[in-house]
Amino acid sequence: MTRTPPPATQARPAPARRAKFRQFRTLTTRWADNDVYGHMNNVVHYGLFDSAVNGWLIEQGLLDLKASPEIGLVVETSCRYHGELAFPDLVTAGIGISRLGRSSVRYEIALFRGDSDTAAAEGFFVHVYVDRQTRKPVAIGPKMRSKFEEMLL
Repeated sequence: MTRTPPPATQARPAPARRAKFRQFRTLTTRWADNDVYGHMNNVVHYGLFDSAVNGWLIEQGLLDLKASPEIGLVVETSCRYHGELAFPDLVTAGIGISRLGRSSVRYEIALFRGDSDTAAAEGFFVHVYVDRQTRKPVAIGPKMRSKFEEMLL
């Protein structure tokens, strides 16, 4: 009987560096973010990703939480962990865009502990822009597209 060798393992990508990103937002951790192991629970990273991107959208005038006729729904997300974060760390989120479609955008986000140049965690999420009422995909408008193009990595 012939056995098939296991597939070659791929090298784990190196953590992202700050220089990769276009915008940065400072985020604070909370006491409740730590888990019983003394570091930030994995689900909190996703909340920080969401806060960083939506904070940027609001600051740019691209999102009004109550009135925007189009909203971005997260349809895909991922996170890769490189190091620990914990309360009371200050976290800087680096934000950029790696893909811009007709109605979707893929944000790349990295979380940096304090002044570190190397990401403790990094990931992405994809927003599909939809009509607030019908939830049907809509084309990204010119103002938003222009701001997104400035963020392309």
